[in-house]
Amino acid sequence: MPRSQRLSRLPSTELAAPLLAWFARARRDLPWREEPRDPYRVWVSEVMLQQTRVEVVVPYFERFTARFPTLRALARAPLDEVLAQWSGLGYYARARNLHRAAQAAGGALPGTAAELAALPGFGPYTSAAVASLAFGEEVPLVDGNVARVLARLLRLPGDPAQARALAWKAAPSLLPRGRAGEFNEALMELGALVCTPRSPKCGDCPIGAQCQAKKHGDPEKFPGPKKKKPRPQLTWAAAAIFRGGAVLLARRGKGELFEGMWDLPSQPVAGVPLSKQRDWGARKDRPRDPHPAALAAAQAAALGCGLRARLEQVGEVNQTLTHRELRVLLFRAKGRGAKPSAAPARAARTPVPAQARTPIARELRWVRAEELAQLGLSSLARKSLRACGVDTWSHGSKVRPSPS
Repeated sequence: MPRSQRLSRLPSTELAAPLLAWFARARRDLPWREEPRDPYRVWVSEVMLQQTRVEVVVPYFERFTARFPTLRALARAPLDEVLAQWSGLGYYARARNLHRAAQAAGGALPGTAAELAALPGFGPYTSAAVASLAFGEEVPLVDGNVARVLARLLRLPGDPAQARALAWKAAPSLLPRGRAGEFNEALMELGALVCTPRSPKCGDCPIGAQCQAKKHGDPEKFPGPKKKKPRPQLTWAAAAIFRGGAVLLARRGKGELFEGMWDLPSQPVAGVPLSKQRDWGARKDRPRDPHPAALAAAQAAALGCGLRARLEQVGEVNQTLTHRELRVLLFRAKGRGAKPSAAPARAARTPVPAQARTPIARELRWVRAEELAQLGLSSLARKSLRACGVDTWSHGSKVRPSPS
C-alpha cells in the first residue's frame, strides 16, 4: 500500500494534538471568529474569503456586516445595496448568491452541510465550513489551503484540482472526534501562515514530523503545477454620455460579465483590426460600419438622449480576470434631449443599425456622482468612469463632462 494511503489511516490524534496546540498559540484574531460563533457571520466571511486574501476581506466584512448585521437584514435589502457594499471585492456572483441564499433560508441558516447545500451558492466547501465552524457538525472541509497542506502531508499526486479531489477523500479519517471544527480551522490557518504556496516554513510546522513532503525534501512540488490555459482577450467600446451633471449607466444583464452591476453602456468590438480600434474616434475616413462607441451610444436613445457633439476618444483601461483579459476603449460626449432622472428605466426596443444587433435592451439610468456609492460598480467600471472624468469614491465627487 502506498505510504500516503497508510498515513491517512493513522490515528487522528497524531495530527490533531500538535496542530491544535499550535493553533491555540498562533491563531489570528479575526472579526468572524468572535465567540460564540454567529453562523451568519461565519457564512459571510467564508464567501468573501473565496479567491480573496484575508487582509483584503477584513474591511469589506466589517462594512458589510455593519450594513447587514443579520440574515434577515440581508434578505430584505435591495440587490443594488448588496452589490454596492460588495463593490471592488470582485467575483460578484458571490454577492448575488449570498443575497439569494439569505432570501431562501427563511430567517435562519440550517445546521447541517446537507441542508446548507440546498441553498444558492453553497458548494461542498461552503456547506462544510458553515456546518463545521458554526454548528459543530463533524464534517471535513477542503479549501485551497487545506488541499495544499494535505497534498504535502500525504504527497498526493496531480495538479491542484486532482490533489484537492484526493484531499477530500483523505480528510474524513483525519478528524478528531468532538473537535472537527477547530481542527478544520487549524488546517486552514496552517496553510495560510506556515504551509504557504512558496517558501513554506517547514521548520515552524507543528505536524512536520508526519509530513511526507518534508521528509523527502520536496514540499514545493506538491500539489503539482497548474495546467496553464490561454487567456483570451475581449475588447469593449464604452461611451460616457453626460447630461445635466449626470452620466448614463447601464445594468449588465443576466449571463453577462459582471451580471447585475452598473457600468458605462458598452458593446463588444469584433472583427475590427486593433490598429483601427485605437484611433477610430479621431478618424475622418471612418469605415462604413458604425463607430464602435456609437453602438454603445445607441442605448442612450432609449431614454430620448442624442449627442450634442462627436464622441471624443479618452483612452482605454485594462483588467485581468480569472479566465480572460478585458480591454475597454473609452469615449465620451455631451448628451441632449431627456432631462436626467434618478429613476431607473427599462430600455425600450428602439430600432438600431444591423451592425448593433447585440443585446441592447438594458436597464438604464442617469446617475449623479453623489449617487454612485449606492450602486454596485466593479473595479473595472470605476476605472472606466475615472478615466472619463468621474470621481467614483468620494461623496463630494464631481462629474466632469467632456468638452463640447
